[in-house]
Amino acid sequence: MKTKPEDRMAYEKMLPGVLTAQGFLGNDIRPLAEIIMEDEQEFIRLGLDFEDVANRLEVLKQAGEKGLGEPITVGKLLVQTGDARGMLPCPWGDGLYHKNAISVQPADKPQEACVEGEDMLIFSDLSIHLLRVHHFCQGLGSPFRLDPVFLKQLIY
Repeated sequence: MKTKPEDRMAYEKMLPGVLTAQGFLGNDIRPLAEIIMEDEQEFIRLGLDFEDVANRLEVLKQAGEKGLGEPITVGKLLVQTGDARGMLPCPWGDGLYHKNAISVQPADKPQEACVEGEDMLIFSDLSIHLLRVHHFCQGLGSPFRLDPVFLKQLIY
């Protein structure tokens, strides 16, 4: 699997401390192309579509913004949005995205009992872009990872 130059540059920007303190890769040591390919295969296996999932996350974000920082119930989910000052660039260099964090969890589970990545999904405007345009769910162990299996369980 040959790495494209733009993917190599994006990968370097995803490392911890370059664009964000934690980076985009978590503890994943696979090459970027492999991370993307394996998540694309998982999306196919699960019958998911990148555009549809990105649109659903966008709808949850917009609904959560109505809570003005407080958790609100959206169907069977509890959604909370938080904003930070500034913008984050896409590692591929195709846009700037508002710094924010949206958390989504089952509404019937107490917030303090939720474990990030097991019961709670955290994503941002940049996460939606990375998913929609680059099919990048982020690396294993990344706090903003959009695990395909968990996405299907939570938002469908």
